[in-house]
Amino acid sequence: MAITIFSCYLFSSSSNFLHSKTRRNSLFRDRVKPIYSSSTSVGETQKQDIVIVGAGIAGLATALSLHRLGVKSLVLEQSESLRTGGTSLTLFKNGWRVLDDIGVGTQLREQFLEIQGMVIKSENGRELRSFRFKDEAKDQEVRAVERGILLETLANQLPPNSIRFSSKLENIARAGTSETLLELVDGTQLQAKIVIGCDGIRSPVANWLGFPEPQYVGHCAFRGLGFYPDGQPFEPKVNYVYGRGLRAGYVPVSSTKVYWFVCFNSPSPGPKITDPTVLKNEAQKLVRNWPSELLEIIDRTPDDTIIKTPLVDRWLWPKVSPSVSSGGVVLVGDAWHPMTPNLGQGACCALEDAVVLSGKLATALDAGPVAIDDALKAYEKERWGRIFPLTIRANLVGSLLQWENPIVCAVRNNIVIPKLVKLGPLLAHTNYKCEPLMKTEASQISS
Repeated sequence: MAITIFSCYLFSSSSNFLHSKTRRNSLFRDRVKPIYSSSTSVGETQKQDIVIVGAGIAGLATALSLHRLGVKSLVLEQSESLRTGGTSLTLFKNGWRVLDDIGVGTQLREQFLEIQGMVIKSENGRELRSFRFKDEAKDQEVRAVERGILLETLANQLPPNSIRFSSKLENIARAGTSETLLELVDGTQLQAKIVIGCDGIRSPVANWLGFPEPQYVGHCAFRGLGFYPDGQPFEPKVNYVYGRGLRAGYVPVSSTKVYWFVCFNSPSPGPKITDPTVLKNEAQKLVRNWPSELLEIIDRTPDDTIIKTPLVDRWLWPKVSPSVSSGGVVLVGDAWHPMTPNLGQGACCALEDAVVLSGKLATALDAGPVAIDDALKAYEKERWGRIFPLTIRANLVGSLLQWENPIVCAVRNNIVIPKLVKLGPLLAHTNYKCEPLMKTEASQISS
């Protein structure tokens, strides 16, 4: 779930500049139809039109968008199976529009609660403000979606052999003037007209294109999914709690699961911790005097769903940042524009990227390298104006909400939130609409 929604107001007011592991994998293998493709013989070069690096949300959404337009692609995933661990992510109406467009929205809605509104509290439990989403925009739709289920749903819609697991990228090189050669760790080579990097915030494809590593923003987050086997007791609302240099929240995901987060200031990301007991204890220690229901949700979190992550982003400054594409190699989602979760738009923007890029490539693929290059430039032009402001806004919102100054926090809790916040402007960015796939290439859509 987004680490905050309300906080957009603080940014817009101050400046106009601007989500057991073994058991889960077993369940996945039982539920998901065979999509595994074994590697070709070592030393053999396989030709592909489109290769997608990474089977995360961005990669699978791109592959499915292309599939709906009748365009084949091969997805490379370095893991042995889909990485279905982790917690949940927020999807607002702009994300749901894309999921409907690629044909999985209805299936996902059946599994997750629609969030009706939000409640903002101080660390002592005092309610500061509450909102109903439909009161601000009747078409708003907000749901917290389990990352693993989203990945499985997308993967199930792809043709067999669309995803090749255990396929870690070793090297990228030019192959002539218009194609790209990918070498995998096992020695397999693939030659592609188009390579789409969907390999996350530490993307090797982005690194090859000249992008710097994402920057740590000064705070970390604990996240998890509380489990209530007999049914969770909470209303379908986002619940935020704000302290000084510390914030937390929780939201029901389904009838039995509740997503939670605790975000705290830290001068450095600190050592990587994987012991779930340590993670849970550290999270609870931070909010030990906060509302008791938050502590209970954390206590009910299974070991395989609790994580700690440093928050990072990358600002795509015009005329300074590299182009998103070069010679048929292009980026989508976090590989291009990692952003902090403060607006709940990371996954939504990745879904938007997937549809926009697929629509442009579908009409250019058979027209040759010049048409492909033009399509990639058009994709960058359209998407940059969308994601650059959102990345900066999310960063500044998080920074403002992590203030430790007691006077500033008092003003926030007693004036800004109770008297000044308006929800409509806060969620204006969710009004964005991509060009639907059917309008782009209706005659090629396949089921």
